[in-house]
Amino acid sequence: MEHGRVAAAAAGKKPKVVFVLGATATGKSKLAIALAARFDGEVINADKIQVHDGVPIVTNKVTSEEAAGVPHHLLGVLPADADFTAGDFRREASAAVARVLSSGRLPVVAGGSNTYIEALVDGAGAAFRHAHDLLFLWVDVSGDHHELLEWYASARVDDMVARGLVDEARAAFVVSGDGTGDYTRGVRRAIGLPEMHEYLAAEEGKLAGEAELAAMLERAGH
Repeated sequence: MEHGRVAAAAAGKKPKVVFVLGATATGKSKLAIALAARFDGEVINADKIQVHDGVPIVTNKVTSEEAAGVPHHLLGVLPADADFTAGDFRREASAAVARVLSSGRLPVVAGGSNTYIEALVDGAGAAFRHAHDLLFLWVDVSGDHHELLEWYASARVDDMVARGLVDEARAAFVVSGDGTGDYTRGVRRAIGLPEMHEYLAAEEGKLAGEAELAAMLERAGH
């Protein structure tokens, strides 16, 4: 594989970069890992929440077991409350892609956040697009199978709860002086934490019975 890339470079061909994009719960991470494993690649995370450290269950970060030995970049590397703009991502992702290519391997960008992808591909005068041969793979579900996707997403939430989602969210839960939470920075923007706020506030203040708390938890999961 490396010999082929060296030969391509010598022939003046652009280095290849694969992007795996798509709707939530369609298996983007699994596909990116499978492609990287098959074609001697490394995965570069393009999810604006997963780039932060903390709450790995809530953010559905790839586990070491799921990664199956495939190296990942920009995954859980920032402090939980750090600011990380699309411009920051463009800079860091470009550097990660360059490192992967310099080792003779295939960069597989998995995401995620459209603003990050657009900044990387078309930012700074579209320098990245001009310098690389890009392949975009969009993972989706046909109209006839949306019920299956909804079932899978629900099953995934149930699995996350079983793995400790509520305890993880509880540990991250902070109520400000006026009784509201700040879910505008860093990892606390993750889908799930704002939705859990009502449940956790009621639980902490003993404002609801078990049945009502269970109903709140059910609503937060959907």
